[in-house]
Formats: sequence, C-alpha cells, structure tokens
Amino acid sequence: MRWLRAHWLKLRRKMVREPLSPEDIAGGWALGMFIGCSVPFGLQLVVSIPLAMMMRVSKIGATVGTLITNPVSIFFIYPAQTMLMGWILRRNFSWEYVRETMANVARHGDWSTLLSLSGDLIVCFLLGGLALALILSPLTYFFVKRVVVRHRRHLLPA
Repeated sequence: MRWLRAHWLKLRRKMVREPLSPEDIAGGWALGMFIGCSVPFGLQLVVSIPLAMMMRVSKIGATVGTLITNPVSIFFIYPAQTMLMGWILRRNFSWEYVRETMANVARHGDWSTLLSLSGDLIVCFLLGGLALALILSPLTYFFVKRVVVRHRRHLLPA
C-alpha cells in the first residue's frame, strides 16, 4: 500500500505542476483515458500524443492516461469489455473463448491479430472499449480538474 501511495503522490505532483490551465490538464488526462480504453494496445501513444498537441492539452496526461490499458490490465479489461458488450448485443460468447482470444490480442499487440478474429468479437471489443471510454473519460476529467484546482487554491489562497 505504501508503494501505491508513493506513486500516486509522484503522479499528482506532476499533474498539478504543469503550466497549463486546470481544464487543459484535465482534458489531456481525459483524452489519454479515452484513447487508452478505445484504441487497441500498441497504437495508443501514436494516437494520443498528436491529438494532445492538436488540442493543446496536457501531453503528460494524454500519455499517462493511456496506461489504463497496460501489459497487466489488458488481460482483465479486454475480456471484460468484450463480454459486457457481447451481453448487451446478445452474442453468446463463452468466457473462455473471449479470455483466450483477447489474451492472444494482448500478447501480440497488433491489428492483424485483432482483425483475424470473428466479426462479432471485433465489434464487441471495439464497442466495449468505446463504452468504457465514454464512462471513464468524463470521470477522469472532473477528478483531475478537481485535484488541480484544489491544489492551486491551497497554494495561492484568495
């Protein structure tokens, strides 16, 4: 637990010290979270950094936000988002099938592996990621903005 707290404090320090507005910092983090959830692993930084530069939001946040899907978490997140969307779209995937195929995608981390899957599974994977992104991105934006605003208010009392 001490390790987690130390990393959170280090990350928080980087977050609040960026010379951008709280909205731009939070926007970068939300963008990173959106890309991290909706774009398959391996292409996320290629998408998030240029978008952050074009949108003039936090590049640090856009980079770190993509880490929601990392080499450890994708073995849980990819099957979960695929199964959830499969359930919503009434597709009968077995947990073993989804877990094995998503683990295969995660191991290889490339589009060719993803595109070799069945059409239904690809649709469920991509829509599941989009749904997760639409939920987590606004939450990330408001959480990060609140942290930055509170920190800066504490630093410079009115």
